[in-house]
Amino acid sequence: MTLAAAATPGVPLEPTQQALGYPSLFLLVLIGALIPVVPTGALVSTAAVVAVHRTAPFSLLLVFVTASLAAFLGDAALYWLGRRGLGSQSGSRWLEALRSRAPEERLEQAQGKLADHGVTVLVLSRLVPGGRIPVMLACLLAEWPLRRFARGNLPACLAWALTYQVIGVLGGSLFARPWEGVVAVVVLTVLVSAAPGLVRRVRGGER
Repeated sequence: MTLAAAATPGVPLEPTQQALGYPSLFLLVLIGALIPVVPTGALVSTAAVVAVHRTAPFSLLLVFVTASLAAFLGDAALYWLGRRGLGSQSGSRWLEALRSRAPEERLEQAQGKLADHGVTVLVLSRLVPGGRIPVMLACLLAEWPLRRFARGNLPACLAWALTYQVIGVLGGSLFARPWEGVVAVVVLTVLVSAAPGLVRRVRGGER
């Protein structure tokens, strides 16, 4: 069963369906980390809404562990692919994809902050909409080894999963019906994710 179906009123959530939900969440967040167009924050918040309304409190812990682990592994895989691209004369489509999603201005800002504050910037980058890719690319260009990146990225993924889970818990608690909480957190997370891009377009239009 999908997360949306689990939040539909009147649909019982059986143990088998719960078991299928966690691998689905893991896979979707992993893909979202590798292909930065999937709204992974909304997925985590939606899963938290479902956990609040239909499952035992222990499921919230499972959502947190599943989401943070998938995000960490996805980031590590993307960083590893990016390092391979840097070491290759022909580059790689993964490295080009990172460059295409990191505007020059934001990349320069990320490089400056990374040079000044180190791992702290990496930890905070996942909490800032649109901040993950420029900082990851800055780490690649600074030739950070995968192990150093992973040490900083672990607390970043934990903080990210916790933040979006709290959004889901609040959304699930504020609305009596699960689907209402799902709609609310999806709209909120999408708006938050889209806000930096809209601000950049407005500023660009004013120049």
